[in-house]
Amino acid sequence: MLMRRRCRSLAAGNGVAARRHRPVGRYTCIFLVAVAACGSPTIPITPPAPAPAPETIEHTVFLVGDAGAAAPGADPVLEALAAELSSRPSASTVVYLGDNIYPRGMPDSASPLRREAERRIAAQADVVADAGARGIFVPGNHDWAAGGRDGWDAVLRQERFIADRAMPNLVMLPGGGCPGPAVIDIGERLRLVILDTQWWLQSEPKPMHPTSSCATDSPAEVTDSLRGALRSAGDRYVGVIAHHPLLSGGLHGGHFGLLDHIFPLRVLKSWLWIPLPALGSAYPLARASGISSQDLSGRLNREMRDSLTVALAVRPPLFFASGHEHNLQVLDGLSARHLLISGVGYFGHTSRVVYLEQSRYAAAKSGYMRVELVRDGRVRLAVLVVDAEAQVSESFSMWLAAR
Repeated sequence: MLMRRRCRSLAAGNGVAARRHRPVGRYTCIFLVAVAACGSPTIPITPPAPAPAPETIEHTVFLVGDAGAAAPGADPVLEALAAELSSRPSASTVVYLGDNIYPRGMPDSASPLRREAERRIAAQADVVADAGARGIFVPGNHDWAAGGRDGWDAVLRQERFIADRAMPNLVMLPGGGCPGPAVIDIGERLRLVILDTQWWLQSEPKPMHPTSSCATDSPAEVTDSLRGALRSAGDRYVGVIAHHPLLSGGLHGGHFGLLDHIFPLRVLKSWLWIPLPALGSAYPLARASGISSQDLSGRLNREMRDSLTVALAVRPPLFFASGHEHNLQVLDGLSARHLLISGVGYFGHTSRVVYLEQSRYAAAKSGYMRVELVRDGRVRLAVLVVDAEAQVSESFSMWLAAR
């Protein structure tokens, strides 16, 4: 009976449209759920970290990813972020973790899509600028024209658009389509080391040795510079910022569910509830086999992560923050002490996520993360979930450092 209830939950978990299609037989579903349940890790219980008094917080870093398709008007996630910034603007930094403009970055000025692209990134920039906070935009794969040949130009156009707003507190890093790392020190307590991981995965053209003007323009130079940024941080905590994660319980990590096999077209449009049993399994299986460099299974992605992991090992940073997955995840790491994935920067843009052995928290919900530097030396993480009315609730919290 329990398995039957779980099957009905799986089939109907996405609303009325799901209930109109019943492509899976009762016993097939029971079998698949039973197999999945056998391998499920125990969900950890992390006691919440008490919120520090506002006057004890030295600086706050907000991590907001994949915010590049917010609908016109007041998006709940951006609206909630604006409300938080209004109470602490001068001591706040907002990091947009890539995919700042869907679907293919900033088009040419002659494109009919240009105006909408400008609106999408301006919505994010205005939240930061209106509050007087600092804003950092990190490039993602969609900002690189979804990996297309126009990608480098698209990133440069986005960078120019941000610079043309003449707001010194807004910047795109790393600049010039370069891989980085770019280094930003926030007081004496925190160093942000920012990478453009899409550079590693992008086909030509991109700035490459020996013809580019980038300070680093080869994988070896990037990793050498990354080691140097870690070693020279002194007593500062280090947070490494990128678009692509090192580990994930989401779709890019290969964790597809039953519905992904039955309704594969939903990856294109969430409302395409067209059952394609058997045939539909070809897509998730191909993704898991490494067909896409955007997935952790892809060859270029594996090579990039191997290189970064070796470089990070010289002095593991406090956290490695990324977007890319459209969910919220907190995981224990090795090359970094904590892995943070915050990729739901506009409301409703969620995708499947599962708990891994390394997971502390995982949710397919809209929201963002907040890293608080407390004056006594502690560092607190809060995961904020946002509802359709822009109401914020703290869904998870923990001490990243408690010295």
